[in-house]
Amino acid sequence: MYNKIVVIGCGNVGMSFCYALLNQNTYVNELVLIDTNEKRLEGEIMDLNHCLAYSPTKINISLGSYSDCKDAKIVIIAAGANQNIGETRMDLIHKNSKIFESIVHNVVNNDFKGIFLVATNPLDIMTYLTYKYANLPYNRILGTGTTLDTARLRFIISEKIGVSPKDIQAYVMGEHGDSEFIPWSNANIALKSLSSYLTNEDKLKIEEDVRNSAYEIIKRKGSTYYGIGMCLVRITNAILGDENVILSVSAYDKENGIYISTPAIVNSSGVKEKIYVPFNDEEKEKIKNSINVIKDAINNL
Repeated sequence: MYNKIVVIGCGNVGMSFCYALLNQNTYVNELVLIDTNEKRLEGEIMDLNHCLAYSPTKINISLGSYSDCKDAKIVIIAAGANQNIGETRMDLIHKNSKIFESIVHNVVNNDFKGIFLVATNPLDIMTYLTYKYANLPYNRILGTGTTLDTARLRFIISEKIGVSPKDIQAYVMGEHGDSEFIPWSNANIALKSLSSYLTNEDKLKIEEDVRNSAYEIIKRKGSTYYGIGMCLVRITNAILGDENVILSVSAYDKENGIYISTPAIVNSSGVKEKIYVPFNDEEKEKIKNSINVIKDAINNL
């Protein structure tokens, strides 16, 4: 099966996805890039093509236009304003909502029949707006959600207790933003509760470190992009490989009418199914708070 991917917005995040993709075995056959700065993008494409002699997968990489979306399996949107020092993700909402309306309409008007994958902040709101602008089934629209936050969580725990992050079953849930939280009551390693390894003080410090990771990176280097690039590759391969893998993507929550992150099964249909995790009383309040933060942001638009 021939798999074509279109990336709209080829700044640091978009290009980190492309470079990470070239370094992994993937189901992608064709990569089409779209950006307003076409001259710079021509240079990026030349640079990427020069990697192919050492890449594990042959991928055709080219400069494209919205007409290329017609037969694309996935359109990745990484366009939008960057989060600056001192800004929260929510501060970007008005800048990026206008950009998205134009992008999504241009994609859909070219008879796009694939899956939208959103990486732009504020993530849950931008994913929701894509759903509203596109008028497509909700399962075919998803955002990177808290996949990056979950990766950060597992890395920090692995450093603390000396277990591979791949063997840690713990998730960050809720908004990809300041109201996100860790449901520790469901976190484990090999069916053993993480509470056996971590004190309450440890958990509070880890949760704070995860939530502040992006701010700390932005403070030091201006923006974050490698981590989200890897998340985009993981989600892309899960879709194209029909993997039925569980990832904490931002998916539609029918009960609340918003996009929010809980674990979900991802396959060739996009989001096959959200997994509703049993929370303790404290966690119920935290997810409720996260839902309200996202709803308020949408209402303010």
